[in-house]
Amino acid sequence: MSHTIGELSAVELTAAIRTKEISAREALDNHLQRIAEVNPAINAVVTQDPDGAQALAHQADQRTASGAELPPLHGLPMTHKDTNNTAGMRTTQGSLALRDFVPDADDLIIARLKAAGVVSTGKSNVPEFGAGSHTFNDLFGTTTNPYAPTLSAGGSSGGVAAVVASRVQSIGDGSDMGGSLRIPASFCNVVGFRPSTAVIPMPSEVNAYAWLGRTGPMARTVEDIALFMSVTAGPDRRVPHPAGLDPEVFRASLETDMRGVRIGWSRDFGIGIPVEAEIVEHLERQLAVFEELGAMVEEATPDFSEADLVFGNTRAMDFAAGLGPLVERAGDVIKPEVHWNVNKGLALTARDLIETAAARTRLEAGVQSFFSRYDLFASPCAQVLPFNASLRYPGSVAGVPSETYLDWMRSACVLSATGLPVLSVPAGFSRAGLPIGLQLASNHYTDMQLLRWGRAFEQQTGYAAVAPVIATGVPALTTVPA
Repeated sequence: MSHTIGELSAVELTAAIRTKEISAREALDNHLQRIAEVNPAINAVVTQDPDGAQALAHQADQRTASGAELPPLHGLPMTHKDTNNTAGMRTTQGSLALRDFVPDADDLIIARLKAAGVVSTGKSNVPEFGAGSHTFNDLFGTTTNPYAPTLSAGGSSGGVAAVVASRVQSIGDGSDMGGSLRIPASFCNVVGFRPSTAVIPMPSEVNAYAWLGRTGPMARTVEDIALFMSVTAGPDRRVPHPAGLDPEVFRASLETDMRGVRIGWSRDFGIGIPVEAEIVEHLERQLAVFEELGAMVEEATPDFSEADLVFGNTRAMDFAAGLGPLVERAGDVIKPEVHWNVNKGLALTARDLIETAAARTRLEAGVQSFFSRYDLFASPCAQVLPFNASLRYPGSVAGVPSETYLDWMRSACVLSATGLPVLSVPAGFSRAGLPIGLQLASNHYTDMQLLRWGRAFEQQTGYAAVAPVIATGVPALTTVPA
């Protein structure tokens, strides 16, 4: 039974808890057991509160027995990303500077998950302050990949991706500024979703108008992504963005017909972004799946020529605004990549900000020109396969040297600069059995339609069902679909 519980999706597990086939305490026991089994190998869970979780699971079972109305995620056990504040539970952001910080209040995404019935059990590992797409820090060490535990799990939601892939939990909360939901999803053979602007609001005391960073879900199925969105989407009065999308949107059917859908594919985003050859070759074979479903696929890309400037300057400004004061106070224990990003933001001039706004305006015009001709943009999610976890970041990609810690993430960063909703779906495995993700983007606020198209690909392929060696005890290569 314990192995079966771990394989269940969030939709399946919550249904089983509702019908009393499985109790919330049984689900939690399996969750904690899986952490004990896999965490020594992958180091994904860094804070645990088993006593608090047991009390919550007991309350959930009492509510089930009472016959009261049950919330959508009733009894579902979940660790949370350590960059998302959890009231009364240590939230370090992977930094020695915050090693003892215990927030008084939940971040909005956590509050909504708890209101939906989640049993919070602990926190998952992140790179310091979420900076970079490889999960390591001086406080807790490195999180590794369930499919190859000497390699990177990606980041910054690397801990989330690793526990979802390892069948510790079915679903998890993450965040994404430069690929932090998508790259670990690609590395760990799970689904990662970056929603449109403010669909899940991110209240901020520093900049309520910030738009580059997002919070969002990771799961093993697109259906679970939609379930997560249905309880976390919706406006918040503290965020003066457009209202985004009603959570009811994500409760609609995921069925779709891809006949006639127009897909533009690019291997290098039209600006020469380097991607390892094996990734490109593999993904180009996978595009036939869409053609089998009736879609039209051809080489085409939005104009990303100014996306690097928009992303780089906006990220730097956000880092300087959010982390500048802390770096000034406790900079001696904060990693150099964060210093670099904060200093870049502090050095921005008025001319830089004017040029960034103009470039973003032109980027949006190019995006809309693309979507006047196509419905969907497909591209490589990660530029590299999972790499040696002992590295800070890849020193080169396809022979092109990395000048900064962000260069190997450009495949995700340029799409972040557009503000579009973006989905990473499992797309198979390399010759060595390492996961490869396909990145899909659609126009602003077409989030649910994007999930439908991603699910169509998922149903046709079934790659996410291939469990890692750490979950099955069998090398992943022996179970790779043909």
